[in-house]
Amino acid sequence: MAIIHAQFELIHPFLDGNGRLGRIIIPLFLFERNLISHPVFYISAYLEQHREQYAAGLRFLHEKTPEAWTKWIAFFLTALDEESRQNSKKAKQIIDLYDKLKDTFLQLTRSRYAVPLLDHLFDQPIFTSALLQSRAGMPGMPMIMNMLGKLKKAGLITVLREGRGRRPQILALAELINICEGRKLV
Repeated sequence: MAIIHAQFELIHPFLDGNGRLGRIIIPLFLFERNLISHPVFYISAYLEQHREQYAAGLRFLHEKTPEAWTKWIAFFLTALDEESRQNSKKAKQIIDLYDKLKDTFLQLTRSRYAVPLLDHLFDQPIFTSALLQSRAGMPGMPMIMNMLGKLKKAGLITVLREGRGRRPQILALAELINICEGRKLV
């Protein structure tokens, strides 16, 4: 994978978008080789944090020496290792959040729809109430609005945009988004 990524970066003729395309090859390759179950493993954060070393490693490959390739592969493997550790940490945080919210949603809403609602929010953490109503297994709009009101009051979901006229209110499961992004966005 390190060699494929480097070769793509070295021969790709476009200046803009080169890095994004090169980085998307990584999860696609790993998925195609059945090394990951879904093509969602990204090392962009590590490469951005180590941009100078990343660029220097690619430039050094132009010398076409075994040492250059050895250093590049070592750097790339370090990136994969670090990002896999970060992804594992995030996955554990997401599972822990789900477990915590499952109990809380049930206690707050006292509804048999609490867990299906939570499942939908984990599937799509930025949503409208109409989106929830269109999902299978969800109750009617009055029940949805009742549950959302309780969750908003408890601070578990956040209003991103107030509804006005025909524009629906946009809500978010902020804690999940913040875990996934690795920083507080919402």
